[in-house]
Amino acid sequence: MIVSPAPNRQRTFRPPTHWKPRRGRLRTASGSPIHTLEVFVLVPALLLLALAHPLPRPTADKPSVGADVIRMMHDKYDGKWYRTATFLQRTIRPDAPVEVWYEALAVPGSLRIDIAPLTAQNVLLFHGDSLYRYVNGELKMSRPFVHPLLLLGFDVYGQPVEKTVASLTTLGYDLSKLHAGTWQGRKVWVVGAAEGDTLTKQFWVDQERLVFVRSLGPHPQKPGVGTEVQFNKYVTLGKGWIETEALFLEDGKLVTTEEYHDPVAEPVPPLDPAIFLPGPYRQPGWVKE
Repeated sequence: MIVSPAPNRQRTFRPPTHWKPRRGRLRTASGSPIHTLEVFVLVPALLLLALAHPLPRPTADKPSVGADVIRMMHDKYDGKWYRTATFLQRTIRPDAPVEVWYEALAVPGSLRIDIAPLTAQNVLLFHGDSLYRYVNGELKMSRPFVHPLLLLGFDVYGQPVEKTVASLTTLGYDLSKLHAGTWQGRKVWVVGAAEGDTLTKQFWVDQERLVFVRSLGPHPQKPGVGTEVQFNKYVTLGKGWIETEALFLEDGKLVTTEEYHDPVAEPVPPLDPAIFLPGPYRQPGWVKE
């Protein structure tokens, strides 16, 4: 049922006969007194004007330190970012055969890489703050390791801000340093270094999408060598994003290219949580080689 609005009837304000305006304590800028009736009429009008032209409000898109950027990343996709995903990766290095990797994510904290062929049972497993390596189905190595790309590319959206900030600080990023820049024609936040400094450890975040796009810093095993990682060619995945190309450079020379294909968010059937746990080797389950 649609109810028509009542006709608009204009009425003239007439104060009660016993009411007389009197001078109040309010005065104009020139010192003239303002009558109560004038206040009655003018104040609502001023309120309407203020509502039509509100004063500028502080915005949350102008961070002052790196931790603010991390909070912005988290809050933008809080409760929206996918929790699990799978994709196929082609790993390309100069003068080496192309490798095929089957990758599965559980956000936060877990990344499993099965290196083709599956019959070789060669696996890299990042779980929590550790790295495990399986060769021929046997655990050959385990050590503490916080994966910075897993942290900045995925975990930041699925864990408390304080945990991400603590991990980045442990990795050596100075979150007190922040400046704005541009990268590939888009505005970015640069965390960890002053403007013009490309040697100090730092990461770059797209200002609009709030996704990680670049990192720079010294090589952890090669003194004097600078490293660069780029996350390029982002596509939407679920209610989040995923890069489809990752480039790894040393002193400006490309050493590894990763191409991501067939990304799937929240795969059906769901991933078995056990495939992300260290222990006896388990088949990935989701891969059909």
